[in-house]
Amino acid sequence: MKILSPAKINFFLHVRGKRPDGYHELFSLMCRINLFDKITLQIGDTHEDGVEIYCSHPEVPADATNLAYQAARLFQSRLNTAQGIKIHLEKHIPVGAGLGGGSSNAASVLLALNTYYGHPFSPRHLMELGLKLGADVPFFIFQKPAIATGVGEKLEAFQGDLPYHILLIYPGFSVSTAAVYQNLNLGLTKDKKKPTSNHLKPNRFNLVDHLSNDLEQVTALKYPEIGWAKEKLLKSGAAGALMSGSGPTVFGLFDNIDTAKTAKQTLSTDHAGKDLQLFLADPILSADFKLIEP
Repeated sequence: MKILSPAKINFFLHVRGKRPDGYHELFSLMCRINLFDKITLQIGDTHEDGVEIYCSHPEVPADATNLAYQAARLFQSRLNTAQGIKIHLEKHIPVGAGLGGGSSNAASVLLALNTYYGHPFSPRHLMELGLKLGADVPFFIFQKPAIATGVGEKLEAFQGDLPYHILLIYPGFSVSTAAVYQNLNLGLTKDKKKPTSNHLKPNRFNLVDHLSNDLEQVTALKYPEIGWAKEKLLKSGAAGALMSGSGPTVFGLFDNIDTAKTAKQTLSTDHAGKDLQLFLADPILSADFKLIEP
C-alpha cells in the first residue's frame, strides 16, 4: 500500500490552561494541507513477525521511537495479528516544524492498516488508539478541518470556508514542542485576536478576528526568524501570517494563487542558498483517505 500522509496547520491556537496531568488545554482550528510524506507499507513480507521501518530523512529515527512504527505495533497488538509490517517513509514534511508530520505518519499507518484488514475498528476506536500515540494523531484520523479542544483530541468538524492558498516558510531548523510548552507563560497570552467558541458558532473563520497563536511568543522570542518570515509574507501580499503549532514554520494566507506563486518565486530567488524551504499548499477539506494505489 502506498499512501499520502499530509501536514497540518493551525489557523489559530489558544492555550486555555495547564491540566493536573501536565498537558495543556487547547482551543485550535486545525486543517490538513496538501504537503505530503509518502509511506509504503508491505504487509506479510518481512522476514519475521514484527515491524521494520526505513526512512529517507537522517534525523528521523528508524526504530521503535518512531510514531509510525509505534502505530503499526499498536495496531498489531489490538488486532492480534502476527503478520509482519515493513514501513518505508519518504519524508517531505520538514521535521520538528510545527506541521504534525510524525503524528500524521502514525495516523496514516493506522488508517491504512484498518483499510487493509477490512475496517475492523470504527473511526472512533481508531482515534482512541491514535491518542495513545500523540495528541494530534486523532485529528489526522478525523480527516476534516476541525475545532480541537481538550489536549487536541476533542474534535468538532469545521464547516466554514477556508478559501486560501498557503505559502509556508520553514527556516531550516527544528523546535522542541515540549520545550515551547515548558516556557509558555499563560499570564502573557492575552491577545485581542483570541477566538472563542461563541465567535465560531456560524462556523466562519474571520482572518482578522481569529488568526493568533499563543505559542508564537515563546518560539519567536528565541528565534527571530519567526518575525522575519511573517514580515516577508505580509510584504509579499499575504492577507495574514502566523506560526503553525509550536513552530518554527510560518505560513501566509493568500486570496490569489498568482500572488502566492509570485511570492514563493521572489522569496526563493532573494534568499537562495539559505537553509529555509518554501512550500505552496492548499487546505484539504474532504474526508477522503488518499491511497496512491491499493
